[in-house]
Order: sequence, then structure tokens, then C-alpha cells
Amino acid sequence: MDNEQTGHRKGNSTEPLVEIQSILKALNILPGQTVLDVGCGNGYMAKEFSRLVTETGKVHGLDRSPQAIETLEKETQDTNICPIEADITQRTALQAASVDLIYLSTVFHVFSEEQKDGFVREANRLLKPKGKLALVEIEKKDTPFGPPRSKRVSPAEMQQSISMKWLSLTRVGEHFYMQVFEKNE
Repeated sequence: MDNEQTGHRKGNSTEPLVEIQSILKALNILPGQTVLDVGCGNGYMAKEFSRLVTETGKVHGLDRSPQAIETLEKETQDTNICPIEADITQRTALQAASVDLIYLSTVFHVFSEEQKDGFVREANRLLKPKGKLALVEIEKKDTPFGPPRSKRVSPAEMQQSISMKWLSLTRVGEHFYMQVFEKNE
């Protein structure tokens, strides 16, 4: 699979660029919850989510990259993190209505319109009633890194693509924002 399809450059991570604590505070993750970290890459957010859901919760780290999942499996053995190699724009093996929060960081802009539709459909299938969908993206303006401005998604464009109740917009880094949506009952 080429890096163009996955949206990741080899070894590229937003970890040093986003404000992880701002993200975690805005998401209010609780012990016992089930979180799905989509496009988890090296698993830095999955590990943060794991700490918050405690041993009573579960974190699924999903990525299309077999290498990312293999590495995550080795690093998270005997934890509540379950690595999954899958494509979120299609139906996954996860159980319907089994997830409290789906988190997707700097991947949405890579999706085609058809993939966005597939992603929203699968997110709706996986989320519990009142479950939350959190998407982090790079602002649609000139920045010293990231995809061309034409490929980026503004908060308004994202809201048009997501058929869920909009809850919040939070700045989570110098050039990043996070929107949170709630599954309709």
C-alpha cells in the first residue's frame, strides 16, 4: 500500500504538533469506555486513551498499514489496546454499537467523497447511541507543513460531510482544530 493512499508519510506523526492534553480534556474519556483510534499509526493516542479508560475499558487501534499494526501489537501486548488492520471507509469486523468514541486525526482530508461517505456510514454503525466522533484536522490555510491547502477541510466543510449532531470545535495546536460530533439516536 502506498503512502499516498494511507495519508501518512513514512515515520510522519502529528504527535509533536498537536496539544494532546487539550484533546484529552475536550474528549472527557472515562474509565470503562471503548475508544476506536482510527489511523492510529504508532499508537501514541491509543496509549493515552488506554490510560484513561483504565483496565475496565478497551481501545481499538485501527490502521490500514500492516507494519503499523504489527509494531503496535508488539508494543501493547497484555494491555487493553487491540490493534486492528482495517480500512474504516469500509465495513470492519468490529461489532455494531460497540464504541463510545471514534477518534480520527489528520486523515479525513485524504478521503475521497466516496470514502467520506463510507467512513460516516461505518462510524454510525460502530458508535453506541450518543457515541462521539472526534476529528482532528490541519486548518485550511497556509502552514509550514501538511497537504496543499486545496486538499484540506475547513470546519464548515467537515460539518457538511458528517451526518451527526455537531457538538464542539476546539483548537488543539497552532495549526490544528478538532470537531466533535454525536451519533443521532
